[in-house]
Amino acid sequence: MAEQGRKPEIFELNNGTIQVKVTNYGCTITSLSVPDKDGNLGDVVLGFDAVEPYLEGAAPYFGCIVGRVANRIKDGKFMIDGVEYSLPINKPPNSLHGGLKGFDKQVWEVSEHRKGDNPSITFKYRSQDGEEGYPGDLSVSATYTLTSSTSLRLDMEAVPENKATPVNLAQHTYWNLAGHSSGPVLDHHIQIWANHYTPVDQNTVPTGEIAPVEGTVFDFTKEKRIGQDIKEVGIGYDHNYVLDCGEEKEGLRHAAKVRDPSSERVLNLWTNVHGMQFYTGNYVNGVTGKGGAIYSKHSGLCLETQGFPNAINQTNFPSVLVRPGQKYLHSMLFEFSVE
Repeated sequence: MAEQGRKPEIFELNNGTIQVKVTNYGCTITSLSVPDKDGNLGDVVLGFDAVEPYLEGAAPYFGCIVGRVANRIKDGKFMIDGVEYSLPINKPPNSLHGGLKGFDKQVWEVSEHRKGDNPSITFKYRSQDGEEGYPGDLSVSATYTLTSSTSLRLDMEAVPENKATPVNLAQHTYWNLAGHSSGPVLDHHIQIWANHYTPVDQNTVPTGEIAPVEGTVFDFTKEKRIGQDIKEVGIGYDHNYVLDCGEEKEGLRHAAKVRDPSSERVLNLWTNVHGMQFYTGNYVNGVTGKGGAIYSKHSGLCLETQGFPNAINQTNFPSVLVRPGQKYLHSMLFEFSVE
């Protein structure tokens, strides 16, 4: 049975309103369908119809959970308790999203799959000491649950077994609320509950500064069309926002609200972590996806709640170091509506 549970498959969660397809390869959301203003279901995430393209590396992190450490680690190096660790440089000159074979490229074990009104699926993975250069064995779990007729929740946990290690997991879904095949998301509107962001160097690594968004093109404290100022940001947004002003509910903080005027679909995101990478699919380049759709630059947007990028090397950023006896907990709540 264990062997059977470790082959890449696609599973479904369905509560009659939301339909989600996920694979145990990288805990990846391959499809997520929600109603528009007329009640028509539409698939609002970029991805593929089958697991094979994911296995073949065709996806630029579509829909997966990335780790052991999401985002960039400068020069692929960090130090813990006087010991230096070196990681693969898979996005020169840095290490990105856990390395050459991060959590997104592993087949996770399906430990539980529940049907019913609040269907859920739990994936587990044990990362070995030294895997992709990271210290210590790490037990990881991720549970997707349809918590209501209009919401999807993701709960991620990680427990270091024998060594201190950085841990920073992120969910890397590319959203397009007009429908996955509808083209660029530049006419979507977004609000981000962040008064600050972390400016980056030429290699997209934070400089260490925590800067106010006010008066800059990075200001989304009030709802704004994504395309309004994007030309002034180089190839697009790919920045970490400091989630410091959202209201709280049930231990989670309001991170972002995305609205598509054409379908009137709305996504509200809540989380318990400090940061969120807002990424506008700048490197997506003619990928053939579901139903033959061609995904090009800006075909989707990512809302990757996370610890700050390169935090392991920045003492003024909230720590991402987790020691044995401690537990990493990261939750995201995606609420869908129309307005």
